Amino acid sequence: MAKPKRVVREVSAGGVVFRRFPDGEVRYLIIRDSYDKWGLPKGHLEEHETPALAAVRETREEVGLRDLTLHGPIRVIDWRFRSRGGKVVHKYCHFFLLESPSDEPVPQLDEGITAVRWCALEDALADLSYDNARGVLRRAGEMAATLFSPGDGRPGELPRPIAPS
Repeated sequence: MAKPKRVVREVSAGGVVFRRFPDGEVRYLIIRDSYDKWGLPKGHLEEHETPALAAVRETREEVGLRDLTLHGPIRVIDWRFRSRGGKVVHKYCHFFLLESPSDEPVPQLDEGITAVRWCALEDALADLSYDNARGVLRRAGEMAATLFSPGDGRPGELPRPIAPS
C-alpha cells in the first residue's frame, strides 16, 4: 500500500489593482502568468511579513506599479495542487484591494509574467483563467464601487483613501 503524501501548507498574498480612468471608467489589472493563463498578481509571504504587506510588495514586483494605495482585505481563497516536485500543496491566498492612480504597469518577465492589461470589470471576469479568482474580482468590484459612491457626503466630493504608513 502506498504511503499517503503529506500535504504542505503554503500562504501567499495578492492584489486586485484598480484605477479610475479620466473617462470615469474603473478598470482592473490582470496578468498573464508563466502558465500562459490570465490571473491576478500574487506571491509568497517573506519571513515575518504580513499578508497585507506581501500583497503590496508582490504586486509592485510583478507589475511594476510603485504608487499603490491599500484599501483593505477582499477575501482568502484556497486550493490544492500537486507541485512540479510531486508534493501536494494546500495553498491559501489573501487578496487585498489596491488602487493605482498613476504609473504604467510593466510585467516582471523574469518571474514569468508575460503581459499585463487594464480591463473593465466584465472583460476581466471573462478573461480570467482561474475560477477562484473570479469571485475575488467580483468582490473587489463591489468594494471599489463603494469608494466612489458619494453617499451622504458633500456633493461631488469623493472620499480620499488612507495610504498605509
